Amino acid sequence: MDSIILAAAGILVGIGASFTGLGGGFLTVPLLLFLGYNAQKAVGTSFLAILIISISALIAHNKLANIDYRAGILLGIGGMIGAQIGARLIEGVPTDVFKRIFAFVLVGLAAYLFLKK
Repeated sequence: MDSIILAAAGILVGIGASFTGLGGGFLTVPLLLFLGYNAQKAVGTSFLAILIISISALIAHNKLANIDYRAGILLGIGGMIGAQIGARLIEGVPTDVFKRIFAFVLVGLAAYLFLKK
């Protein structure tokens, strides 16, 4: 049953990620936490899913000429450095604390986007 739920959720995450550009982690991580994964495994597993989803979304957006390759590559290089730091930081964070931090970030982003003119 988990395989069916994960595959169906993947379809929804793919649509959400390709539509919003948020990568899908905002949906995948809470789903995996709900399914009982600890924070570290949820984040790591989410990144594998995001890699696969992102490649597919990149192909689709490339066909529509919706990519600034220079900006994307520069952001990606910086992101590679930040990802190494973030992966090490999460190792010391208990799952219950991670859930609060993750929720705070999501609520903060939502409030910013909602209130921004």
